[in-house]
Amino acid sequence: PEAIARVMTTFLGTVSFAHGERPAYVRLRALFVPSASLIRTSGSAPEVWTVNEFVRARQAVFDAGELFSFEETELSDTTELFGNIAHRFSRYAKRGATNREAIDTRGAISTQFIRTPEGWRISSMAWDDERPRRRAARTRG
Repeated sequence: PEAIARVMTTFLGTVSFAHGERPAYVRLRALFVPSASLIRTSGSAPEVWTVNEFVRARQAVFDAGELFSFEETELSDTTELFGNIAHRFSRYAKRGATNREAIDTRGAISTQFIRTPEGWRISSMAWDDERPRRRAARTRG
């Protein structure tokens, strides 16, 4: 439904910020149930955070001057709904700038929602970035 799309759009807008702006990570707490999990699976082992841990980690990277800008956009989505639960599978693109390199990748997010007295909230979010494809070495014969 439209309410779930609004929560997802608000999430992406909250983690996104232009160069020279300050991120509004603290606003993320209102989008999640208190015991929600955020899980990044693009490393060698999954990284699991509570909402407060995620907010602290992201704010620390920004405050240390390591992240200058970040934008994440939803490219496509499929939402399934049953009663008071929903799942949204989204393809995304993210871009940004750090003190080491540019961010420019795509990936997928699996987001679970539950309906609460305050409206739809995220109970779990797991994402994975696409891996660069390796090209086969050419040999001359």
